Amino acid sequence: MNQPWSRRHKEEFRQCQFSFSNSYAEPLSMPELLDKVRASGDTELIEMYHNHDLGYVPGGGSLDIRRDIARVIYDDKLSAEDNILVFPGGQIAIQTAALAFASGCHSIVFTPGYQSTVESPWWSIGNEGVTKIPRRPENDWQVDPQKLREAIQPNTKFLILNEPHNPGGIVMSAALQEEVIGICRECGIIVLCDEVYRLLEHEIDLRLSTMANSYEKGISVVAMSKPWGGCGINIGWLACPDKDMIQRMVDVQYFGCACVSRASEIQGRMVLKVSETILRERMAIILSNKSKLEEFIEKKHSKWFEWRRPNAGAVAFVKFKGPWTSEVLGKHLAEAGISVKPAYCFTDTAEIDVENYFRLGFGEKKLPLLLEALEEFVNAHETSWRELL
Repeated sequence: MNQPWSRRHKEEFRQCQFSFSNSYAEPLSMPELLDKVRASGDTELIEMYHNHDLGYVPGGGSLDIRRDIARVIYDDKLSAEDNILVFPGGQIAIQTAALAFASGCHSIVFTPGYQSTVESPWWSIGNEGVTKIPRRPENDWQVDPQKLREAIQPNTKFLILNEPHNPGGIVMSAALQEEVIGICRECGIIVLCDEVYRLLEHEIDLRLSTMANSYEKGISVVAMSKPWGGCGINIGWLACPDKDMIQRMVDVQYFGCACVSRASEIQGRMVLKVSETILRERMAIILSNKSKLEEFIEKKHSKWFEWRRPNAGAVAFVKFKGPWTSEVLGKHLAEAGISVKPAYCFTDTAEIDVENYFRLGFGEKKLPLLLEALEEFVNAHETSWRELL
């Protein structure tokens, strides 16, 4: 197994005071969550949280949280009993699906991307190879359907998407989603879609239907961490309309994780109860921060930075136009106490020419303070950058 790409990042940026590396919406606090649930009039969940026992919950999650997920996220078009599995976070959910379906076949993934969405098929026993298709900035980090068709082999049976895309911060169109599903349907390919940034579209009309609601062989991965800022709740899930596929993932899950905690399940139910309120407040922060980044990148410092303006999520992949790669830039930023995620966190830069790109997270209230630090850094270095260029 390859070394985690972010392991190096954690070592190099460990002491940084100013972090653009976080990729989630403004984190929830437990008092904030409790206040919102009380305001909704639901005291039962609060009583349940304070009085639950500490026994095991069923593998795949208790029925009550699965019912809440089915109702709030999938409009009750999926069955809580047959189509949803709950996990301790989204990471192990991705691994479980890959172990279940990438064994004994060829898989397709896209790069740059979150490492689990790029490399997890390699971990499957007996995998028959993985093709990585580049996502290009000049194409707004979109999936290229022609390249997808060209990558398909007779034994291709598994594909991983990430929409909205991390690190690009851009979601594909509904027409492109339909085209990708059509290609995969023709070839009987299972599609796992990491949808952890869904519900954070910057315009509601950009929101896609979930893969689990759109494709009979589709699997959706979701986690509480990104859209709701519920990182510490540690709840994620897989949703799939095919009962046999769910059972196959249940069998794999049995060996990977026993169950989540009941406390986390109840917290997750609280979040889903007041989901609209949380999302509305988090989106206000994200959109305000995005406008500040637009000012910084497109107006004040366009000589040194450019981006494909994000339209979903709380991250953007930014190009440094100065004399350094993002790896070198990152080292100098770390020395100034500023953390970003260089390209090496999302791809083997030898495979795709993105070595000048780095990811910025902009989901938190503290972004103005971070931009002040970045402004000082640019002002201190731009004279030397001009000389080097």
